[in-house]
Amino acid sequence: MKIEQSTKLNNAQFVKEARATPAKKAESASDEVELSSVASQLAASDSEPAFDAGRVAEIRQAIAEGKFSINAEAIADRLIASAKELVGSRQQS
Repeated sequence: MKIEQSTKLNNAQFVKEARATPAKKAESASDEVELSSVASQLAASDSEPAFDAGRVAEIRQAIAEGKFSINAEAIADRLIASAKELVGSRQQS
């Protein structure tokens, strides 16, 4: 029992000391962080709006007036380019 009591006392003292002393910050000035290209793109995209509200209003109006036409070829080209970019970025990592 004496051993258990002394261990408990030492642990309690350690906890008190740990709480009383502030944690020291690392003083290394050589720490560097490098972002991947994807992380850099995501950080840059935060500053840009998610969509152009004006353009959405124009398209909505064109649809309502029956003047909006869909260019399937342009959509397909952009979809293929996006897929190629995705595959290329996965092969590099």
